[in-house]
Amino acid sequence: MKQIQPVGIWFNGAIVNANYLNLISTSDNLVSSATFYYVLYANEMDMQGNALASGQLTMDGFDYEAYSSSPDSNGYAYTWAAGKLNLTLI
Repeated sequence: MKQIQPVGIWFNGAIVNANYLNLISTSDNLVSSATFYYVLYANEMDMQGNALASGQLTMDGFDYEAYSSSPDSNGYAYTWAAGKLNLTLI
């Protein structure tokens, strides 16, 4: 899980700041693509089920090549996902 610059999310009738991005690899064919499940949380303690937003992202092409050859593939994946979601990692 990585801390992000707070972003307001409509949740249960109010705007709540998402402060954390969690990213889980759900599929990687080890050749050309990987799929990630992302979740935005208000705080680290919310991982027990209080997700503010979630979804899937698929990485392929140049992004997948850079990810699979990166010495820090986790860091690359988080930076890539944050960019796709218009989030800023802190």
